[in-house]
Amino acid sequence: MIDQGPTKCQSLLSYLSDFMDGELSPDLCEQIENHLAECHDCTVVVDTLRKTISLYHASAANPEELPGVVRERLFRTLHLDDFTHP
Repeated sequence: MIDQGPTKCQSLLSYLSDFMDGELSPDLCEQIENHLAECHDCTVVVDTLRKTISLYHASAANPEELPGVVRERLFRTLHLDDFTHP
């Protein structure tokens, strides 16, 4: 269950990976979605993570479509340095 009050955002972040992977109960997903509807900061975090995942998948599927320098910066930021040079 998502905590209430000032720790609500921290609580959401602890579930973020499972939320993004679709591995949470419907009740917990609903609580997170309700929080996201009210919290701009957490919405930015979730949207940024979704975009990052999308870029990663695009890079893995079609490495030639993502400019090399962008791909390297993304992978370095995600601490995936082992994958920056095929």
